[in-house]
Amino acid sequence: MPARELDIVLYGATGFVGPLTAVHLARHTGPDVRVALAGRSRPKLEALRAELGQDAAQWELVTVDASDGPGLRVLAARTRVLASTVGPYVAYGKEVARACAEEGTHYADLTGELLFVRWSLDELDVTARETGAAIVHACGFDSIPSDLGVLTTAQRVAADGEGTLAATTLLVRSLKGGLSGGTIDSMRRQAITARSTPGARRVLGDPYALSPRRADEPSSGRRRSSGLRGRLRRLVPIDRDPGTGRWTGPFVMASFNTRIVRLSNTLSDWSYGRDLRYREVTDFGSGPMSPVMAGGMAVGLGGLVTGLSWTPTRAVLDRFLPRPGEGPDPEARAAGRFRFDIRATTTTGARYRTRVGADRDPGYGGTAVMFGETILSLALDADVPQRVGVATPATALGEVLVDRLRAQDFTFEVERDDSGGPVTG
Repeated sequence: MPARELDIVLYGATGFVGPLTAVHLARHTGPDVRVALAGRSRPKLEALRAELGQDAAQWELVTVDASDGPGLRVLAARTRVLASTVGPYVAYGKEVARACAEEGTHYADLTGELLFVRWSLDELDVTARETGAAIVHACGFDSIPSDLGVLTTAQRVAADGEGTLAATTLLVRSLKGGLSGGTIDSMRRQAITARSTPGARRVLGDPYALSPRRADEPSSGRRRSSGLRGRLRRLVPIDRDPGTGRWTGPFVMASFNTRIVRLSNTLSDWSYGRDLRYREVTDFGSGPMSPVMAGGMAVGLGGLVTGLSWTPTRAVLDRFLPRPGEGPDPEARAAGRFRFDIRATTTTGARYRTRVGADRDPGYGGTAVMFGETILSLALDADVPQRVGVATPATALGEVLVDRLRAQDFTFEVERDDSGGPVTG
């Protein structure tokens, strides 16, 4: 990359996650790292810089709108890395990502929007590979724990000579945190698009929707079971593991996360294995209320997506859901945490268990650290990006980012598991 005036630009710095990310950057960059805060409002940027204190006193401030293509290109051309928190990305992120791809500037975001990543692959990948830009999506709770958790599992399996991954299940063991208005707005816009656009519905329904080599992937996802049991499970997706007696239900981010993991597998020439069958579920335990809680989660998530799709019900829901720019307070964030288990069976029959987690609010405090370390890695680490063009955290940053997050007290631990196989079904 040619010499640039700046190392890092944090775009959307005055939103909800932006200031939390700025705090992390201020704490972990020295005076030699040239940082700028960017957004639409100069007064808000000035207020944020003042709150950050002496560590950010020399940071530059840049005002530019998300729709200003020429202005964004000028900004992108000045920096090594441009990181964006401005969502929903399908509405406000396209010109930002496009400017980075055209100017050869590394880019990172927090998107959990399947349609935006699909657009990026279609529209930006070729240009970004030509200019040497890494366009790295999903660099927060969506989807670093899943993406790097499966990566570390696959690397351990390969090191042990146990073939490649086959049935692999991420189980949410513990999750405490809040939702912001920006996350809800992204869900709202995707639900509206899915209802009104047949092409979008097909993308959202395809488990390999993000593959740039779709013809080389399986023709469909997991084979659907027939009969009454199969129809009921598709209507209310809960399951009971016969070996452990534990009930599982849906995980709100599974639809996006699973596709990011499959994209990482494809981009790495299927290094996780051609036999990878990956899914994500929430573990509700084995008590008498476990199936009730799992069923309630399934009905609640289905009702939220359906409600956001229709104008009358959306108007009702919008009275109670947080608005863009709103989110959990500091006390709620301080109490946050997440714990995942990834259970994997390999092509040789070996079993592994990977623990992923942190004592941080997953969507905000934790995401700010994950995003901040991604930005620092792209700007400062000599061995990254490992891939240019549209990429995932696993394929662009890989073990370098895992090591950075471990240094921030995140857990990524892989061990052989002889106690039993993964949850199946």
